[in-house]
Amino acid sequence: MAEIVLETQALTMRFGGVTAADNVNFKLRARELRCLIGPNGAGKSTFFKCVTGLQTPTEGQVFMRGHETTHWMPHQIASLGVGIKMQTPSVMDNLNVFENIWLAARRFYPSDEAGRKTTEMIERLALGSIARSNLGQLAHGERQRVELGLVAVADPWLVLLDEPAAGMSAEDVDRMTDIIRELNKTAAIVIVEHDMQFIRSIAEQVTVFHQGAVLMEDHVDRVMADPQVRNVYLGKKA
Repeated sequence: MAEIVLETQALTMRFGGVTAADNVNFKLRARELRCLIGPNGAGKSTFFKCVTGLQTPTEGQVFMRGHETTHWMPHQIASLGVGIKMQTPSVMDNLNVFENIWLAARRFYPSDEAGRKTTEMIERLALGSIARSNLGQLAHGERQRVELGLVAVADPWLVLLDEPAAGMSAEDVDRMTDIIRELNKTAAIVIVEHDMQFIRSIAEQVTVFHQGAVLMEDHVDRVMADPQVRNVYLGKKA
């Protein structure tokens, strides 16, 4: 069995009288790709924030490759070799594509190697034609690819992505799918996503959240066909 690289034990998050994440036990193995789905308010985003260090759970623990990271900040988690892409953009609009990715690479590599890694990443993401364009001038799909470049340039062993396909065109989603599959050859990946087409195209294992708890965890085909899942989340669009 592959190594468990991410685990939560009885992870619970309360806001006053509201339990947003309820006793969540979760395991992710090396080079596994898992999508987290569920209706708005189901708890998946709260769970993601607790795992990435944006929030500290009320109860329970988070482990990454054996390190307890329950009370760590996002930058401390990133220092373990974890790539995190939030919904809120982390790019610098007044810098160009190359400069943004180079700065991300420079956190982990000497200047020359950071330059080489940046050039390679720009090639992989098909960003060569806009490498010298400022981020503020780019279309949404291009910006999303740059953000993924910031995550991937450090060769992470675990990648945590919050709605990477949000607001993208079909062409951009296809390109994003190819990039994530390439990343998954070396990294375990967790994706929080609403776009069911995107999930169908990329996922094998899916974890369904409902009312703060895990409702179901199974292969995407069985999840999509499950009457209870369809009732609480997928509905007629499934």
